Amino acid sequence: MPLRWRLALLFALGTAFVIATAGLLFLQQLTAGLNNSLDSTLRMRADAEVARLASARPLPPLPPPPPSESRDRGQQEGQHGQSPGSDDITQVLARDGTVLATTDPAGRQPLADTTQRWAAPHAPVRFTTTVEGEKYRMLAVPARLGAQPVLVVVGTGSHLVEEATARTSTALWIAGPPAVVLAGLGAYALTGSALRPVERMRRRLADISEHDTTARLPLPSTRDEIATLAITMNAVLDRLAQALARERSFIADAGHELRTPLTTLKAELELARRPGRPHHALVDAITAAADDTDRLIRLAEDLLVLARADEGHAFLRTAPTAPADILTRAVHAASARAHPRGVRLNLHADAQVRIVADPDRLRQAVDNLLDNALRHSPDGAVIDVTLSTPHGPGADVAVIEVRDHGPGFPPAFLPLAFERFRRADAARARAGGGAGLGLAIVRSIAEAHGGSVVADNPEGGGARVRLELPLAPGPPA
Repeated sequence: MPLRWRLALLFALGTAFVIATAGLLFLQQLTAGLNNSLDSTLRMRADAEVARLASARPLPPLPPPPPSESRDRGQQEGQHGQSPGSDDITQVLARDGTVLATTDPAGRQPLADTTQRWAAPHAPVRFTTTVEGEKYRMLAVPARLGAQPVLVVVGTGSHLVEEATARTSTALWIAGPPAVVLAGLGAYALTGSALRPVERMRRRLADISEHDTTARLPLPSTRDEIATLAITMNAVLDRLAQALARERSFIADAGHELRTPLTTLKAELELARRPGRPHHALVDAITAAADDTDRLIRLAEDLLVLARADEGHAFLRTAPTAPADILTRAVHAASARAHPRGVRLNLHADAQVRIVADPDRLRQAVDNLLDNALRHSPDGAVIDVTLSTPHGPGADVAVIEVRDHGPGFPPAFLPLAFERFRRADAARARAGGGAGLGLAIVRSIAEAHGGSVVADNPEGGGARVRLELPLAPGPPA
């Protein structure tokens, strides 16, 4: 069922419940008020009768009902189907139920039963009875006729109460259902008006495609929850557009990076298959093809790491780790590559530092930093690698710092250093085998560990990259 119909039905049911509850309470209060009015009148009549009986020893005759007005009205009502007679009746009863005196409509039968007669001497008893087919509101009170205890029973017709109650019930039955229908229709109309901006946004969202990334939802001028929803949806569309742009850029850059080694590999293989080539030329071609293959493998692995990081997949297998050991092995491996160029690597590591990390991914990040430093260091230079923990605020992290003494990062490149396929010198980096993914992978690994990485040009020249990772929690005090 559509939301509009559900809200209209719910509103109609709520209105019906409110009208029914209010009507029942009103009827109850109306009936109680009218009965209280009758009871007050009966109490005054009963007190007058008790006083009259107490002032005379012989049983005085009961006063006749109110003269002609009451009886004439009863006769007129009899002509319209009502019981004829007076609205007021009175009886004087002995304790055993003997009727000592009575008015004409009451007859010779006692109006109070045994239970009521036994209860009346202790407290006034109010009850309802039927006389000649008409309901009467009755009151029984104790009295004395000389030394004899008697009961005075007075009553009056309750047809006015019944008529008022019946008319009120009829009015509620007549006016209630139309009010419920009108409430439902009003809720249907108001809901449609409130949901109209939502329907416009839905149609607009249905029209937005991947080829129209700049389209946004219209903002209602109501400044309500629907306007807030439109703002939130536009923010989501902005993020989706940015993600789509990054994905397209990533695919384009990856295709561009793959094209170069594949083209070179194809050229080497075509040269190798030409007839008449000497043995050393074939060896050189195969060696170059193997290098290009290794580059393709590294590029594919880097792309896979970044794709897993983007998708939020858990690509870490963490364990308590001593980063000093990882740095020692990484520096030893990099020193073998740096020795032919006379580049020296100095390591200063605090062996007491412990972190919770994936040793393989941490080694990959350190290797990328060292490769980047080696690539941009001049021959005979020094690369400093340190592991420390800062003092004071932020002392809950381990800092791995790699600094070279080369030309440093270009100032315009620093804000983009950790973006994918970004190179400080595109031509030289491509010739050296870099794809511009090394620092991007370092950032992904650092963020996956809950850390961060920053790059700058320190005083004294060169480039510096700081990798900060959370320390392992210490033993409980």
